[in-house]
Amino acid sequence: MKIDYKKIFTLGELKSAAYKSKSIKDELRWNLRDKISKGEETFHGIWGYEESVIPELERAILSRHNINLLGLRGQAKTRLARLMVNLLDEYIPVVAGSEINDDPLNPISRYSRELIKEKGDKTPITWLHREDRFYEKLATPDVTVADLIGDVDPIKAANLKLSYADDRVIHFGMIPRSNRCIFVINELPDLQSRIQVSLFNILQEGDIQIRGFKLRLPLDIQFVFTANPEDYTNRGSIVTPLKDRIGSQILTHYPEEIEIARRITEQEAQLDERQAKSIYVPDLAKDLLEQISFEARKSEYVDSKSGVSARTSITAFENLLSTAERRAMISGEEKTRVRLSDFMGVVPAITGKIELVYEGEQEGGDKVALILFEDAIKTLFPDYFPKI
Repeated sequence: MKIDYKKIFTLGELKSAAYKSKSIKDELRWNLRDKISKGEETFHGIWGYEESVIPELERAILSRHNINLLGLRGQAKTRLARLMVNLLDEYIPVVAGSEINDDPLNPISRYSRELIKEKGDKTPITWLHREDRFYEKLATPDVTVADLIGDVDPIKAANLKLSYADDRVIHFGMIPRSNRCIFVINELPDLQSRIQVSLFNILQEGDIQIRGFKLRLPLDIQFVFTANPEDYTNRGSIVTPLKDRIGSQILTHYPEEIEIARRITEQEAQLDERQAKSIYVPDLAKDLLEQISFEARKSEYVDSKSGVSARTSITAFENLLSTAERRAMISGEEKTRVRLSDFMGVVPAITGKIELVYEGEQEGGDKVALILFEDAIKTLFPDYFPKI
């Protein structure tokens, strides 16, 4: 039954509407089931993962798992996590004034329980849109337990004239505040080991401990972690007990075909409308641009462990059109087409996005970019000029 959220403002009205609570993982599961049953696209705008990553992600969601997306940079890990928001219900009810998005029918915070006890069915509620149910934290070495879990707030204690023994002086961190939401921790291995340890109970039992307060808060959170395999050796690692508590680990990858890579680049490139209309880009130029990234991923000069991001092709495409546009303006032309010489303008977009090994450093970034350009031409030449 569909709830008319615009007409419901109190707990009593919510009960009268026969609203039933469900966990965020059940929301994701049932809405995903609905989309799959109807043959609808589940992760719009993600190309090349239709037979690999997306089926695995769908299975993880159906299993109600917390998820770790493991892959090199520029493989749409965070994009996938953000798109999970579309699988949530459009609106959910929240106790008005609750710091941790309490469910009116199943409150867990002291504030909400006392408010409902005092006002009963007249307890005010608000509605939270799914776009506001996505929280994201980049794991950096300076992240603290207080940032994620919470801490005692001395100013709050002074204003309310409460002792530090009263749990109302607690200032909740990002994780409790993301109750009933999707919470993403990017670059998980960068999080210090002692901070990772603080996530154990939240993932498994739902307990959180803040400055000696043991709070039994059965938080309802869909965790999504992202990690780069390079981080395991260079900067840090995911502690084993934490990995054990993450339900599914899904490996992402780069596009395997030029056509898929072209589709991604055309979708993501930020182009001016007049620029797109005045410059013709032949298919050969588009293929050549994507082939540069493919060559970089297997080049002896480029560090394969670091990867070559899809952003390389995207920014190179933008530079390519800007180079042709600049040439046209100088020569007084209103329209033009991409030429082979315009590819010299994409070098700055390449050199800043590839990590070179020792041999590559010896050659220099600009020269390596030209070598990749030459290799791309050699690879594509037989496709356009086959032997007679």
